[in-house]
Formats: sequence, structure tokens, C-alpha cells
Amino acid sequence: MSLRYGRPLVMIPGPSVIPDRVLNAMRRPLPNIYEGEVVNLTYSLLERLPALARTEHRAYIAISNGHGAWEMATTNTLSRGDKVLVLEVGHFATNWAEMAAMSGVKFEVLHAPDRAAIEFDAVLDRLRADVGREFAAVFVAQTDTSTTVRNDIAAVRRALDEAEHPALLMADCVASLGCEPFEMDAWGVDVTVAGSQKGLMVPPGLGIVWVGPKAWEAHQRADLRTAYWDWSRRTDPDAHYWIFCGTPPVQHLWGLAEALDMIDEEGLENIWARHDVMARAVHAAVDAWSAPGALELNVPVPSHRANSVTLVRTGEVPAGQIRHTCENEAGLTLGLNIQGDPDAAFRIGHMGHLNPPMLLGTIGTIEAVLGSMDAPMGGSGAAAAASVIAEATTPVPKPTPGPEDPWS
Repeated sequence: MSLRYGRPLVMIPGPSVIPDRVLNAMRRPLPNIYEGEVVNLTYSLLERLPALARTEHRAYIAISNGHGAWEMATTNTLSRGDKVLVLEVGHFATNWAEMAAMSGVKFEVLHAPDRAAIEFDAVLDRLRADVGREFAAVFVAQTDTSTTVRNDIAAVRRALDEAEHPALLMADCVASLGCEPFEMDAWGVDVTVAGSQKGLMVPPGLGIVWVGPKAWEAHQRADLRTAYWDWSRRTDPDAHYWIFCGTPPVQHLWGLAEALDMIDEEGLENIWARHDVMARAVHAAVDAWSAPGALELNVPVPSHRANSVTLVRTGEVPAGQIRHTCENEAGLTLGLNIQGDPDAAFRIGHMGHLNPPMLLGTIGTIEAVLGSMDAPMGGSGAAAAASVIAEATTPVPKPTPGPEDPWS
């Protein structure tokens, strides 16, 4: 007998749960794309998006996923033969560079220690050793979803400054924007890349790139520019639809506007704090489950752990069976391990539209499945997660009774 007949819960590291408000906002008939409401909507979004990345500079919206946003960032700032330093903690910074390499960009990868964030001293030493200033840019992901390691972006900027290196700092925030503190201007980030489908709570389809003044200067001499991605063609065009190099993604724009309303209502810093609590609850649960040869967190150092997703190593316990049972018997979808053997680990996404019932339900379901498998467990992850949630919960005073209800 399966117990999965109810509303399914997908707790993968993106696409994240889409709020009903966003889905309802998208469920509208197509309007005139040349004038009126959609034009106003587009310019409103372009005015609102900089605050999300904590910048005063321009954002560009591409019809794409995060990989398309990577391409928009690189083709607008780099030239054939340019070299990039890749700070890698998993897969995605290198994937970004490999895409750029297909257009003639060279790259060098600096790997972090296993299961840890990139090291400041290693970055500083490599930048200082670049006497000829060959590196035109540094690629780094704030959160790598394959390992669920979080990098210190501000520290990378400090390394560039201490080395007096002119390279652009380009940050992949696809899995972190709206989940982690991020300060584009304060941290000296030149290009920020994100997508709609994770912390922004909108279905896949929008890539967003924020551009600082140093990146805009590089854009003027970049020879990888192509007609579709080109920032200049998309900047203040005569016809508004050229902001998207053609037909605008109307339904996604309505969804993004509603998602930004929700972010404004909660407050970005409150959202960061909520994600921090949820992440610590997941980490506490996995630590409680930990047992020799069984479950453990992939990232041992707490400050290196992402707030949006957690990779759980399963030792001798088959991760595939955990995922299969959760999905087919309980209606809970967990993330596949993409950094190696899919039976060696699974991922829990905890980003975007997420509250304690959803998170504690996820932890409780995993714990029940582990119990059904007779998997070794050191203790109750559900209890550990609930303790973190309880500590962060502010009791709400009981309302003052009103006049007696005659129907009670």
C-alpha cells in the first residue's frame, strides 16, 4: 500500500516549490506585447531587480535557464583568447567555463579542498602569481548544488584587491540568490548570474544577469558578443520587446512580479534568516541520524554549508532506495546525487517557498523511510530539526477574548 496520495512535495535543489500566488499570477491570457500593461510590467521589473542583488546597477532578463545566463555574462564581457580563473568546489563553475571555452575562452581551474569552500590563501597566491595579468575574469559559484558547498564571495574580492588584480569577479548565484546574504556592490562583484527557478520561486525560464560598471566597460571591447545575448541591443531600445531580443516571456514576467511582491512583503533579510533556520534544522537532523557507515553531511564545516540545499552521504545505506521509497510510498521527491554514484548520496532542497510544516514533514518522512529500511541511525533527526525550529519560533500571544459568541 502506498501512502503518497495527497499533494506531492518536491524537495529538490530547484526547481523549487512554486507558490500558488505565482501560479495564479501567470494564469492570465496573453496581452498586447507592443504597448500598455506588459511594457509597464517590464520596466517595473527592471527597476525592482537591482535591489534583489543589492546593487544600484542594471539587470538584464534573458529567456533561458541559468546556463543561458552564464552565456549572456561571458559573451558580453570576454574575448577570444581571454583566460579565466575558475574557483571550483563542485561542478558548476567549471561547467560555466567549459561553455565559455566553446567560444574560444581559455580557463584554469583552482580546486578547493574536498568537501570544503575555496581557500582565501590559495586564491590570493594564484592571483599574485599571475604577473602577466592573464586572467580576465574569475568564475565562482556562491553555492554549488552538486556538493552543497557555499563560498565566501567577499573573500574572493579581498583576494583580488590584495593581489591588485584587475580581473572581473563573476558570481554564479543561481542556487543562492534569495536564500543567502549576497551584496553585489558591497562585495565588489562585477557580474551576478541567477535564474528564476530556485530562491526566486518562479518556474524555469528566466535567466537574470546584473552588470556592474567594470563589466560594462569590458563589454565595450568584448568580441564574443552575439546578437541574441548582446547587452547593448537590449539597453533602452526603441521597441520594448527588444529588451528580450524578441517576444517577451509574458507569463514568467507576471510570475516574477508576484514573487518580488512576496519577497518585499517578507523582507529580503528576513528571508535570509528564515533560510538560515531551515538549513540549520536540516543539518541538525542529519547530524542526529549520523552513524558509522551510514548517513552524514557532505560538508563538515558549518560555515561552508549552503542555506539552500544539503547533500547527504549515505555510506552503506543505498540512497537510491531512500529516494525511491520516499517518492513512491510517501509522495516526497528528494534530489539525485549528481557528483558521483547516485546510490552514494541524496540532496534535500530547502529554498524559496518553504516553512516548518514542509521541512519537518520532509525530515520526518526520511526518518520513517530509514526506519523501514533498518538503516543505522544515531538518533532522531526529526526531534533535532524540531528543536532548531522551536528555538527560532517566537510565541504569539493568545488573542484577547471578544464578546461572547451566542452561537458557541
